[in-house]
Amino acid sequence: MEEGLSGMSKVKICGLTEIREAEIVNQYSADYAGMVLFYPKSRRNLPIGKAKEIITVLSSNIKKVAVVVSPTVEQIKNCKEAGFDYIQIHGICTKEVLYQSELPVFLAINIGNGGIGKVMGHKKIIGYTLDGKVPGNGETFDWKLVKSFNRQGKLFMLAGGLTPENVAESIHILKPDIVDVSSGVEYKNGKGKDPEKISQFIREVRKREEIGGKERWNGIMENLAGNMYQNH
Repeated sequence: MEEGLSGMSKVKICGLTEIREAEIVNQYSADYAGMVLFYPKSRRNLPIGKAKEIITVLSSNIKKVAVVVSPTVEQIKNCKEAGFDYIQIHGICTKEVLYQSELPVFLAINIGNGGIGKVMGHKKIIGYTLDGKVPGNGETFDWKLVKSFNRQGKLFMLAGGLTPENVAESIHILKPDIVDVSSGVEYKNGKGKDPEKISQFIREVRKREEIGGKERWNGIMENLAGNMYQNH
């Protein structure tokens, strides 16, 4: 897996359903906030009107991501009108939807036992979200299956079963640009986001990035020192 484009992992808290959760995300300074739309099968599904209310509460520094499954052109236009910055597409993503979308797209790829198949490329796709076989069920996939993933110069978002306990390891192994969590920061009964878990998750990411920054710096200095000795 190549180094993340930014060199640091950002945090996306997904599946917001309440104003209270937006305030928590503001408090702990997440980088992205996601909301599920047009998918009644999900317990986190929101009416577009409720999503608009949550967007008005979120800090302007936090990017808003509409999470949809096999969307229609009308639905992606509704996402744009609601004030979202990005759209994350699971399921079927048609060329017509990509052509019509005014929002940059994160294309979700569900990882089964066979790893990654053929990946669609398009200029509207700014990144890929690698997720578990069943999105939203809180289960991880075998990270070894995607270590050689070719992100084609685009952003790499890692999802699927991330928690405060395993997110640092995921960053160390895969170096994603964005780590995406939903069920991993919810209360045990699955009803709503837990402020303490969100705080812990973000702390773990920032701590890992601090360690990673030092490792990268030490590596640079070692290379420079090696080059110096070679030149003498």
